[in-house]
Amino acid sequence: MPAVPSSVIEPIWCQFEALIPAVADKHPLGCHRPRVPDRVVFDKLIQVLVFGVAYRKIEDASCSATTIRRRRDEWIAAGMFTRLEQICLDGYDKMIGLELENVVVDGCIVKAPCGGQAAGPSPVDRGKQGTKRSLMVDGQGIPIGCVTAGANRNDSPLLEATLDKLARFGFDLPEQITVHLDAGYDSHKTRDLLDTLGCDHQISTKGEPLQAGARWVVERTNSWHTRGFRKLQICTEVRTRVIDAFIAFANAIIITRRLIAQAWTRYRWNNRPHKQP
Repeated sequence: MPAVPSSVIEPIWCQFEALIPAVADKHPLGCHRPRVPDRVVFDKLIQVLVFGVAYRKIEDASCSATTIRRRRDEWIAAGMFTRLEQICLDGYDKMIGLELENVVVDGCIVKAPCGGQAAGPSPVDRGKQGTKRSLMVDGQGIPIGCVTAGANRNDSPLLEATLDKLARFGFDLPEQITVHLDAGYDSHKTRDLLDTLGCDHQISTKGEPLQAGARWVVERTNSWHTRGFRKLQICTEVRTRVIDAFIAFANAIIITRRLIAQAWTRYRWNNRPHKQP
């Protein structure tokens, strides 16, 4: 069984392939070993992301663990995963439409047994190492921005950096944005920040029964992250830039899957799945 259905991964690969920069052959005699095809490494990275396996567990005659890590780092340095995520967002916005009038932000803590730059003592796991993801989604739960930090960081101080991710949409933002938050953000500091940014807000009140409101979509997206991508459920990467790259990669898959599901009832195209995803 493939890690991701071909109806989802093939359009992602087409966009990703177009972003891969040309590699110059610098060997003076031109007699080194042939370069491992990019598609092979791409498929290996999907397996790492979905199954959460170590690189050495999936190496074979076609591609070594060292090649996977080296090519991954090359693509991260070129900013390809972030650009892929942005292309998927632009495509979704063009065909379906992002609901940026309402955005929802919430934090999610996952295990980080290897520690690293984005790890800290987890308040929900007996002080073991963990990573927090401050995730922002639109009104339908499409991931539009994420900030990683140690698990011991509070949600509220990460809010400004998370909302700064809206800058990726440039001048296409709506005139008025309402930010939906849970009781962990219920403070004067948070309200002052949102007032400074010119955003309306709906914040759950501390000490009162759970007020779900419109925040359930971010909980669903957090579930897509942790249940659909083992690499995000247990963070074994040490460097923040690698963690962010895998999050962007997962977001690209989620956005594409939602785009196909929403477009299935609206459009017709070649290679359209026979049934709704």
